[in-house]
Amino acid sequence: MRNYENLVIVKPTLTAEEIQNSIKAIEEVITSNGGEIATTDSMGMRKLAYQIDKNERGYFHVIYYTVAPSSISEIERRFRINEELLRFVTIKYDTNREVSAWNSLVEKANKKAAVSAKVETPVVEAPVAEETPAVEAPATEAPAAE
Repeated sequence: MRNYENLVIVKPTLTAEEIQNSIKAIEEVITSNGGEIATTDSMGMRKLAYQIDKNERGYFHVIYYTVAPSSISEIERRFRINEELLRFVTIKYDTNREVSAWNSLVEKANKKAAVSAKVETPVVEAPVAEETPAVEAPATEAPAAE
């Protein structure tokens, strides 16, 4: 099993729900071919350096995973036929130095996910025991115009 990273760019014309379904389908392709996803990093909607299929923006998503090298050709073949993807790139981490860099990237992505999950959790407010009626300020009379 080797360490890999995939950056995928999803079409911006999809709705948020369709983008999430597309990302889940991409992750399913990896896991169905024997891969284990270590973590993912959603980079969000970004401007592209140049237009791709008349799109100036794209939804960027990074997936860090381990899989047998023989499965990569099938994963990339399935990415190529997916019409919701504008581009993808697969990066292999092979040497010890690259593997340690992969581990640090996975740690950073996990920390980022933990921080964003903490921020997105709703804060539960204490219920107010009793509503107090609003006190109106006494109206002041405006001076009469002469």
